Amino acid sequence: MMKRRDALATLGAAGLALGLPLPAAAAPATRKPPRLRPGDRVALVAPAGHYADAFDFQLVTEAITAMGLVPVPGSHWKDRFGYLAGTDRDRAADLNAAFADPGIRALFALRGGWGSQRILPLLDWKTIAANPKLLVGFSDITALHLAIQARAGFPTIHGPTAGSGWSKYSYASFRDLAFDGKLPVYRNVPGDQDRLVQRQGRYQTLRPGKASGKVLGGNLTVLTSLAGTPWLPDFSGAILFLEDTDEAPYRIDRMLTQIGQAGILRKVAGVVFGQCTNCKPSDGSTSLFTLNEIFDQHLKPLGVPTYTGAMFGHVDDQFSLPVGCRAEIDADAGTIRMLEAPVA
Repeated sequence: MMKRRDALATLGAAGLALGLPLPAAAAPATRKPPRLRPGDRVALVAPAGHYADAFDFQLVTEAITAMGLVPVPGSHWKDRFGYLAGTDRDRAADLNAAFADPGIRALFALRGGWGSQRILPLLDWKTIAANPKLLVGFSDITALHLAIQARAGFPTIHGPTAGSGWSKYSYASFRDLAFDGKLPVYRNVPGDQDRLVQRQGRYQTLRPGKASGKVLGGNLTVLTSLAGTPWLPDFSGAILFLEDTDEAPYRIDRMLTQIGQAGILRKVAGVVFGQCTNCKPSDGSTSLFTLNEIFDQHLKPLGVPTYTGAMFGHVDDQFSLPVGCRAEIDADAGTIRMLEAPVA
């Protein structure tokens, strides 16, 4: 059986063989996708895990319709190939078709899981770069967000997948960006205001100060798997945002070690680590490093403004962050101030 590291090397070599990748710093200048308007047709694509439950899909279409949009399912959304939504070629074909179709204004990923990285060498990057459209999703969709930054250079939205619950808070955050082109200031909303001391929705400052730069990042596991491949953008001067779920602290330690040794961390101007949902020792041991201790070991020594606990990741209420747009973080106040809209 092919080991994971061998599979990643094969994917990178395949991309180079196709002649697609350019040095990350040579990506085209940012072009803006059109903002969404009521009545726009949007593609529902499944670049990763399969999504075959009919009732769950009905809830997806109802949510997209409630936004005033017209959902257009990809041809292979309900296919199944193991744990994937069809073969790599079929999943890639749905994305290529959506970007090429002038009647489609945006793409919503149905869910994450695993598989987006597998299709990167099969995407039509020339067509994608020529047709900027919002791609919406998070978790495994991080692979697409970062590859689009490296190969096409237009903003996308790290926000709920189409299959997410779409709380009113999450939708309002998404609408501010995608429909209204606003420049929001993201700050946590306290979740337990009836307590003497706030516990929920709390942020922690690791390194004080302000920093500005292009917003890049996403799921830590997925970003780490892209290290050493041609699909990462240049992180020089970036605001790095990270999140993850169901990873034991030692795995977070290992991944931060890897992206640190790959030279990514030393390039960034600031760091925001959002939610690390269910990231606890699997055996319940208290003799191991805590997540905060791991952050202290890897992030604090960077010497750049850094805070943790921001409201994005695998949580019901989450910020929608425009990947590839400039922002300013204030690690003392626990805020992200957008300086650039993701839409024209």
